[in-house]
Amino acid sequence: MTSPVLIAPSILSADFSRLSNEIRSVEKAGADWIHVDVMDGHFVPNLTIGPVVLSWIRKVTSLFLDVHLMITDPEKYIPSFAESGADNLTFHREAARDPKTLIRQIKNLRKKAGISIRPKTPVASIVPYLDQLDVVLVMTVEPGFGGQKFMPEMLDKIRILDQKIRKDKLKCKIEVDGGIHSGTAPLTVREGARVLVAGNSIFGQKDRSAALKSIRKSIDKIREIS
Repeated sequence: MTSPVLIAPSILSADFSRLSNEIRSVEKAGADWIHVDVMDGHFVPNLTIGPVVLSWIRKVTSLFLDVHLMITDPEKYIPSFAESGADNLTFHREAARDPKTLIRQIKNLRKKAGISIRPKTPVASIVPYLDQLDVVLVMTVEPGFGGQKFMPEMLDKIRILDQKIRKDKLKCKIEVDGGIHSGTAPLTVREGARVLVAGNSIFGQKDRSAALKSIRKSIDKIREIS
């Protein structure tokens, strides 16, 4: 049986002046997860939210909170974000001195653990940790800002990871983030992606339900063909 594809709207593209309403709108529309981008202005050239805001998001929704730490020294902040309500904590391979220690830290806090890689980072740098992970996040744009164009050359990374995960019978889900919409979503699913982070293509639309359905419909078509 083919595993389901989850859609995780990214609040990076939401209206922060009415964030609770924005989150409720995509939850009502059928979102599976809520994706929360945490940026520190150092690892990426942008600033977003901290643990306090995450704790308020947790009060607004019961959906799975997928927290993407685009920050330096993630080990210093993992406990705070875990306490604030994260369900999954994904750190960047490029920011990790010792990935095994960070994974252990997250697991000890009884959270799911993920690793993300930037477009220029080779897949080989995370393969040794796949058996310890719940999520591996492939960035399909340069991290830092929403609304960027999907990088099709990242499809090879998804394919390589999927082959490795299948071969070793691992439980790790492949997640993709960047430029995901009804045109690009099926391309990633065809190669093995099972969690799709979508920002502008959902929050940028007035009808969030129609936006989510459009992405799901595009996925269903490609899966029927394959």
